[in-house]
Amino acid sequence: MEYKYDFQTDILLITLSKDKPDFGEQAGNIITHYNKKGKPIEIEIMDASKTSIKIMETILEAKRNAIPL
Repeated sequence: MEYKYDFQTDILLITLSKDKPDFGEQAGNIITHYNKKGKPIEIEIMDASKTSIKIMETILEAKRNAIPL
């Protein structure tokens, strides 16, 4: 797995595989790129600085509300 961040465009690219992407699907500001077999190859997060803060807030809230095992 490889991560690349472009601060000028505020895009985080997470590369999951060396395969070549064939198509992509966008949900909000996240684009997931797939190969021909439908396997995720890359995840592109636009407005990454804002999105990553929201992701971390969600994780921290879940941890605060978690019931210990």
